[in-house]
Amino acid sequence: MTDPAAPDVLLPWPDLDRSHGSWPAGLRVHVWDGSGAGPELSQPELDRVGFWVVPYAAPGTEALLPRLPGLRAVQSLSAGVEKLEPRLPAGVALHNGRGLHDASTAEHALGLVLAAQRDLPRWVEDQRAGRWAPHFLPGLADARVAIVGYGAIGEALERRLLACEAEVVRIARRARPGVHAVDDLPKLLPEVDVVVLVVPENASTVGLLGEPELAALPDGALVVNVGRGRTLDTEALLAETAAGRLRAALDVTEPEPLPADHPLRTSPGVLVTPHVGGGAASFRPRAERFVVEQVRRFAAGEPLANAFPRGS
Repeated sequence: MTDPAAPDVLLPWPDLDRSHGSWPAGLRVHVWDGSGAGPELSQPELDRVGFWVVPYAAPGTEALLPRLPGLRAVQSLSAGVEKLEPRLPAGVALHNGRGLHDASTAEHALGLVLAAQRDLPRWVEDQRAGRWAPHFLPGLADARVAIVGYGAIGEALERRLLACEAEVVRIARRARPGVHAVDDLPKLLPEVDVVVLVVPENASTVGLLGEPELAALPDGALVVNVGRGRTLDTEALLAETAAGRLRAALDVTEPEPLPADHPLRTSPGVLVTPHVGGGAASFRPRAERFVVEQVRRFAAGEPLANAFPRGS
């Protein structure tokens, strides 16, 4: 029997109980995929929602928050929650999607590095134009790659880079055995061939790679960003790529979405993808299993995984 005092849950996908096991007895589950003006629920039904799993890659869904007065916890399916966190009312717990995108983001980062190092965009253009103009490229084997933001995604990327016979330099917010502190960037950057940003956006990371840091990179170095666009100074990067000194491969940009006429799109040596690194086929089944477990925990009154410290 349904407990009239128990809170409801709001999920982005239907029928998870059929594919991943039944819901706890009495749990009321509603579904909203982020489309339209909001869920097709009455306000009394919205009042009862205590746990909300925010639809993935659906901008503007945060506008629903004022209509959920009974909210106790919010689950983001993204690792980064910089847009969601400031809009949550006090007392609402926040949980992120840490771990759900490790493999797909690492794959995409590796793909960007290889595409840039082997100049795949040039070969695509030559194919379409009917040109046959071989030239030799730097490649990835024996390259020194700095991973800035060495967490779970950084570790997944490192495994792939090592398989390509690259040397990896690990950099995180704080130093630990085998990992440099981000404060060491000025002395590390002049010695790397590729730098990959995998950092979240917060007060300490906005503009992390700015004019001085980019200037410290050696000629011909590659800058890759699969974290957040604002962690890389766009204008400083454009100055370096326009001069032909640095190259870039970006899955995230500032601004985003990138306007059709933005100079990043035509700057020499720049490859841009539209923030798709975390969306590979592996994401959905992993996210579904995670959501089902989070709902089970919520219904049982157990601590939820991936708690994100508010105000961090």
